Parts: sequence; C-alpha cells; structure tokens
Amino acid sequence: MGIEQSISFASNSLPSWVALKGFLDQHGFPVQLRMIDGELAFPDEVPADTWRELRVGTPAGMVTMRRDSDRLVLVTWGNADPSLLQAWNVLVWAAAELGDGRIGSPNGVVTAADFRRAADLPAVLRRET
Repeated sequence: MGIEQSISFASNSLPSWVALKGFLDQHGFPVQLRMIDGELAFPDEVPADTWRELRVGTPAGMVTMRRDSDRLVLVTWGNADPSLLQAWNVLVWAAAELGDGRIGSPNGVVTAADFRRAADLPAVLRRET
C-alpha cells in the first residue's frame, strides 16, 4: 500500500520534467526516470508533455508522480524507510517550489517554503537557507 502527498497548481503551472530534474540536480539531489506511463524509460529520457505517470528513481528508492490537469500526486511505499520518505519530501517540495504549488499537508494547505521548513529533508537540502 502506498502513501501520497498532493500539490495543487494554478492553471498551466505544473513544472516540466526537465525543469524539475535540473532544479534537483542544482540542489545536489540527483534523480532519474525509470518509467513513463507504464513503460520502461532510459534514465536520461525526456517524457512527452502529455505524460500521466512517472516513476522517479532517487538515491533512496522510487517515487511515483501522477499528474492531473492542475495537480500532482506523489506516491511512495507505506513502509518506506526514513531516507525514502526524505526523497519523497524533496520531490514534493521541488515541484511545488517550481510551479508555485500548494501542498496538502496534515496541517492544512502550505506553500513550498513552509513545507521545506517543516518537512524531513536530506542533509544536502537542510544545509541551505
């Protein structure tokens, strides 16, 4: 069973895969594609703008990104270890940051900046201010 976090965006502001990957690379958190819409992908492959589901490989494991018209849902395993939960949080934060999204959290709807301050993130992202 999986656990999920969702991000809502204003119309047409979902970040592209290229922008998200570049942003994470700049922050020292490399990611690679594993699957695009249920099909195996090359790690450096770029999905079409119409993708519906990406499987993203992180240093700690895989996170699934599902896209609706104005929303992303990020899913990982319900029994994920702490490092995979941190990776999941990184993807949520980065997507919200790039697209000025609002994250649904147990404490209500929060901005990317508020999420980053409260979320458990890997050390590479906690070092930054």
